[in-house]
Amino acid sequence: MIIQHTENKKEDLKRLVLYLVLSFSLTWLWFFLTVKNGDTWDEMTQARQSLVALGMMGPLIAHILTRLFTREGFAMTGNGSMMLGIVLSDRKWIWFLLAFLLPWTYTELANAIALLISPNIYDPTYYQVLEVDRRILLLMPVNALISGTIGSFAAFGEEGGWRGYMMPKLFKVMGRVPALLTGGIIWGLWHAPLTCIGHNFGTDYPGFPYVGIVKMCIFCTLVGVLLTILTEKSGSVWPAAFMHAIGNAAPSILQGFVNPDKAADLPVSPGWAGMLVSLVLVTTVLLFIVKRSRE
Repeated sequence: MIIQHTENKKEDLKRLVLYLVLSFSLTWLWFFLTVKNGDTWDEMTQARQSLVALGMMGPLIAHILTRLFTREGFAMTGNGSMMLGIVLSDRKWIWFLLAFLLPWTYTELANAIALLISPNIYDPTYYQVLEVDRRILLLMPVNALISGTIGSFAAFGEEGGWRGYMMPKLFKVMGRVPALLTGGIIWGLWHAPLTCIGHNFGTDYPGFPYVGIVKMCIFCTLVGVLLTILTEKSGSVWPAAFMHAIGNAAPSILQGFVNPDKAADLPVSPGWAGMLVSLVLVTTVLLFIVKRSRE
């Protein structure tokens, strides 16, 4: 039995390595082909950004190719499946609901913490810079929910791979806690080409782009825990995809009053500090809820 377990672990490790090689190779090659030397994200047209963003489908494509090459099968639901199905019975709909609420919770909380840390970044007119009408400012979370859900193809491309294949394999290979930490770092490093052109944090900050890559690894580790819990509890990658996409759409009312330009001279960005504290709090609460539900 021990020998069989060891052999299964080795097989899972081989499949995991193959998946990671394919995922990084496909995505980074696409970025190399579509991003011209010297380009930055903000300088690109929306059409170019959309073209580059197709590289986000790399993890899902790598997932499909790995299953094809290793003959693992393509079951939609169940143990060892791709987890592409949607099951709402047995109260699993709760995890879909959380997928819509969590991004607004940690983003709004992050901005509130940032304002507490540095009140000088409060700007009652900043929403005009964001081209948001004050009358619809309160609808920002709803707008993010709708636009994020509609435009979730890129997030599905990532989560269909990271949550649908990488994390289950990492759990089998190294155990739960090491897997959550390792998975977040891998996900953060995978973003490196985009971080280097300013997609995540811009280009005008001390230590660019290396500090940005480290920050992305930390962010991905914390968010990755939330996304992985949603995937496990729902048995589907769709809640993770929705949460990822809605989070990208910045579902925050306070966003319209937090001016990051006023924090340019501060040694630590209040927005980044707020997001870190917020994610730690939200992750801790969700882990506590999951633990209590198992007792």
